[in-house]
Amino acid sequence: MRRAVRYAQHMPNPFHLAFPVHDLGEARAFYGGLLRCPEGRSSDHWIDFDLLGHQIVAHLSAKASAGAAEDASNAVDGHDVPIP
Repeated sequence: MRRAVRYAQHMPNPFHLAFPVHDLGEARAFYGGLLRCPEGRSSDHWIDFDLLGHQIVAHLSAKASAGAAEDASNAVDGHDVPIP
């Protein structure tokens, strides 16, 4: 893990990645519990995680479990954020 932290500290441009999930509880357990990504803001429809200084956002999507193409969005700070 130390090597990953050193690498992340030298990355000049942090990224933001939003992705669909079918269950926020499972996403929280995996990213927050197993990978130990600190949790940031959240709502009933999305969770922000800090992945070594990068923001990854799990967005709840009914279509994620069906593997269907996504055409939905979730409200974040008054804006509709498309998934993915």
